[in-house]
Order: sequence, then structure tokens, then C-alpha cells
Amino acid sequence: MCGIAGLIYRDGPRPIGRDLTLMLQSMKHRGPDSTGYALYGPPGDGYVMRATLADGNGVPHFELHDMLQRHRAEVQRRLRSLGARVEDVSDATEYAITVKFAYDGDLKTIADYLEDIRGVEVLSLGHSLEIVKDLGDAESVAAGYGLDAFQGSHAIGHVRMATESDVDIANAHPYWAYPFSDVAVVHNGQLTNYFEWRRRLERAGHRFQSECDSEIIAVYLAERMTGGDTLEAAMRRSLDELDGVFTYICVTEDALGVAKDELAAKPLVLYEADDLVALASEEIAIRAVVGHEIDTYDPDEGEVMVWAR
Repeated sequence: MCGIAGLIYRDGPRPIGRDLTLMLQSMKHRGPDSTGYALYGPPGDGYVMRATLADGNGVPHFELHDMLQRHRAEVQRRLRSLGARVEDVSDATEYAITVKFAYDGDLKTIADYLEDIRGVEVLSLGHSLEIVKDLGDAESVAAGYGLDAFQGSHAIGHVRMATESDVDIANAHPYWAYPFSDVAVVHNGQLTNYFEWRRRLERAGHRFQSECDSEIIAVYLAERMTGGDTLEAAMRRSLDELDGVFTYICVTEDALGVAKDELAAKPLVLYEADDLVALASEEIAIRAVVGHEIDTYDPDEGEVMVWAR
């Protein structure tokens, strides 16, 4: 089931967190187990990182508070030991933090070193990307993380119905394309050559936080772009090399793109205007943010479309 959505504003920052919440909440029936966002604010000179500090399952509350504080301090210590200049650390929730820092080195080095702390997981890392995902529907997740106040240019989101894996944050979407800056994906469908591509990418040095095929798509695209492909070229190539039935949305620091496989079995509708592009698994999600009568259409099978902010 599940539901995906994307939104890009062409005329400057808008309350993207609020608007994407409206879209995702309207598709709650497609996935009530978890909700996730990949949000793009104004790009900065430094990096912004979202990370979870621990999995609280099975940890007594009196121990959990001390553990979270230790991990918070250790994340900052390790960043500084790698030469990063930590500019701000804020608590997104009891379990998650947002860190802003300046850094000239390799992002993989940072992500690997921080995730060596037991229970710490880097959800996103980039100049403008911030990934937020948690259990519950869009309204509850947005309220917990204060997303209605998030101003940005583009975003994607996902509502999940757990069918093949646990109801937990690790299996919630979107996925950051570790260790590449500012690339994320949401996806509806299934890759039939998942294990082939996972082995290929792991041999190339990539690690995966989950067994979700959406994460494979994100890393595949980011690696192609690092090799010189544009986002559109990487997505077109993916239709030849990734087998299965799927529709996915990919976002980078300055663009949003959608791809449908040649069978086009997974639904997606699209609305395009001078000031915005909105797309989702159901038209009801687009109508949640566009306050007038609209005409939508379905992208064709095997189609790739990309918009820049």
C-alpha cells in the first residue's frame, strides 16, 4: 500500500513542512505505521545533520536519559576530533538531534565514525537536506518535530504500512543516499534485483541502514551523479538497470524528479503550475494544498520528469 508525495515551490521558500504534512495526512489510510519527510531549507555554507541517539525499545527510562546525554556529548566530541566546527546542536525530540557544523573532509568518515557509537544513526547529512521520520501519522510526527515552522523550497514524504518488516524508524522512509550529500528517495513498489544491487554497492564500500529497496535506489542514483550523470540521466539509466514494479521520487539540493517503471503499475498523479509542482499517490493529497479546482494527470510508463527549484 504505502503512499508517496513530493512538492517543489518555484518562487522561493514556503512553509513546506506544513504543506507536506497536509498531503501526507490525507493519505493516512495508505500507511498509518510511520511517516517520513525529506525537507530542503535554504542551502548554507556548512552542513546540517539529523541523527537519532538511541533506540529506546527495551531500555529502562531511568537509564535511557543518561544514555542519550552521553551519546549527545560523544557525537559532538567525535565531530570536533575530525576537524568539524560545531556551530549549533538542538534537540529535535528526546531521541533525535540536529547538528549544524562546518567541515572540509569526507562525509563517509563522519557518518561511519558517529554510527560506531552504539545506537546512533545518521538520518541525513547535507547543506540543506533534513530527514525526519518516526512512528505515527503525519500530524503526530509533524507536531513532535515542529515541522509546521519549517521553511523550504522542496520536499518529499512517505506514509508506510509495514508489510514485510518491523514497525520501527529504521524501516521508515525516506532514505538518505549514504554517504552522498543532499540526496534522498521515497518509493512505492518493489525491486526484483535488490540483492544483486545491494551486493554491488556494498562491494563499492557503501553501507545500508535497512533492508529496504528504496535505500538501494537512493545510493544508486547518488553514485551515478557523483560519476558525472545529471539527476535526469541517472534516473533514466535506473529504468534499465533496476528491475521491478516501482514509482519513485528523488530529491537533490536543487531538484526533484520522478520515475515510473515501464509497467507503470504503481499510482502517481501530478499537478504543475507556474509556482509549484505537486505529485502524490492520490489526487486527494494534491488537493490538500492547492485551494482551487485543478487538473491532474498520470506520468506515462517509463517516464522520467525533473524540476529545479
